Amino acid sequence: MGANPALGVLFHWLGGLASGSFYVPYRGVKRWSWETYWLVGGVFSWILAPWILAGFLTKDLLPVLSEAPSSALFWAFFFGLLWGVGGLTFGLTMRYLGLSLGMAVVLGLCAAFGTLIPPIFHGTFVGQVLGTRSGQTILFGIFVCLLGIAVAGFAGIAKERNMSTEQKQAVIKEFDLKKGVGVALLSGVMSACFAFGLDAGRPIKALTLQHGTSTLWQGLPVLVVVLIGGFTTNFIWCLILNVRNKTGHEYFSSTTRPAHTAGESVAETTAETIIETAFDAPSREMAEQMPVAASTGLKVPMLANYFFCALAGITWYFQFFFYTMGETQMGKYGFSSWTLHMASIIIFSTLWGLGLKEWRGAGNRAMSLLTLALFMLVGSTMIVGYGNYLALGN
Repeated sequence: MGANPALGVLFHWLGGLASGSFYVPYRGVKRWSWETYWLVGGVFSWILAPWILAGFLTKDLLPVLSEAPSSALFWAFFFGLLWGVGGLTFGLTMRYLGLSLGMAVVLGLCAAFGTLIPPIFHGTFVGQVLGTRSGQTILFGIFVCLLGIAVAGFAGIAKERNMSTEQKQAVIKEFDLKKGVGVALLSGVMSACFAFGLDAGRPIKALTLQHGTSTLWQGLPVLVVVLIGGFTTNFIWCLILNVRNKTGHEYFSSTTRPAHTAGESVAETTAETIIETAFDAPSREMAEQMPVAASTGLKVPMLANYFFCALAGITWYFQFFFYTMGETQMGKYGFSSWTLHMASIIIFSTLWGLGLKEWRGAGNRAMSLLTLALFMLVGSTMIVGYGNYLALGN
């Protein structure tokens, strides 16, 4: 199957749609703390879905993983661990910079590092990227994407300026530019480690192709390894929160118990620790809409909670399922997939935000900037796709 950049862009859009939509099912979860529903969803997104789909769509999954070089397995797993750390530090970025500015800084850094570091590391950046028309076109598309992310950040800032003093203090009551930028740098680099993990797993892709797997599914075994690393980080942290917040009973109990002190909300308890990247976790606003019940004996819809967590987790996984498919269609510039992924996530998560009325009352300036950002992000995916199309003739 030859490369088809137009099809690759479509796959990345589908991945962005999955990433932008996965948090919606979590709205159906009732009377569970964040750490509980996030870990249950994570079992589906990081363990069950990757193994089941890779086992079904690829050939000889276990033999491929057993034959893979230990270095490839280690680095794919290790970068998955670091990616989880990026999600954790993202919460601190929101604390010091606010949601809009924090998102723009982190996602911009994540897009830049995740896209450009792999070709620089492999020594192909100067010759294949800077030295060719197709590579230059892709770089221009990356620049437009980063600019679009920045404009989206300015739109968020304009929205926040329309908020009352009380609302602003609730969002960024600990605003600290110096700390925020420092943490954002760490978070952006760590979050980009997912792209590094996929790149480190290239020997695994080669092996799965040798075993007869279709080109389209070659990235699925790599996802298995990277996501085990991500699961490890999140599993440890969620268990720590379960113990600290006394919420471990929620996995099994059909009635509520007092998990926090009177008057304390889940937002206050998890504001420092919530994992909330654009492609890692629900937004802070959504978390605040699902407080932990302070009263005892309330009925917990266990079956529904597990169902919605499973639906959210599987939807989350499909972002990278389609990502690996899209990457196979981008030809020799597969590294550009990360930019397409980031742009698509922001596009669809923003559209969901508009649909859910999160931008109501934002003001004309904010909406104009948001519209411009969306056009720039959509345009960036088309420019990157065109650059990959130009490479087909080389």
